[in-house]
Amino acid sequence: MIWFISDTHFFHANILNFKDSQDELIRGKVFSSIEEMDEVMAENWNKAVKPGDTVYHLGDVFFGAKDRFTKYWKRLNGNKRLIIGNHDDAKFFAKNELVAKLMSQKLLKEHNLYLTHIPVDKDSLLRREGGRYTNVHGHIHHNPSPTEFHFNACVEQTNYAPISIDDLLERIKNKT
Repeated sequence: MIWFISDTHFFHANILNFKDSQDELIRGKVFSSIEEMDEVMAENWNKAVKPGDTVYHLGDVFFGAKDRFTKYWKRLNGNKRLIIGNHDDAKFFAKNELVAKLMSQKLLKEHNLYLTHIPVDKDSLLRREGGRYTNVHGHIHHNPSPTEFHFNACVEQTNYAPISIDDLLERIKNKT
């Protein structure tokens, strides 16, 4: 099975203080502490993802102590592939062999999916190799994707859990 997740921000205490445009807490409304947030996401991850599954993390994995994170990350199931986000340290992930593959982007031609951290321009998707691709992305957290050619895989959009390729493709189909 293939899974997608983005913007987990493990160990990022300040994310609980982030607010939306109506000045409402986003994650702080859901979780009372960073420890609770991290544990809920880890439990959701391991309930869904089996050890042999592939997980595409679309960036912004964690903030904070790298040694603490390394132990935490290793308890999460799956063959992890990372699309580097703007807050990720690619050298750290590569040096510590924490992911099976490290990328800036990935094209899954068989599913017409273009994986990135930041949403790409709609015209780029329409021109990409002559086909129509959906950009599966992160970065914008609770905000909706910019167009019908985008799918936001941030945890705020997926109930703080990875989303399977089957569910993702069904949601894309129902959007158009």
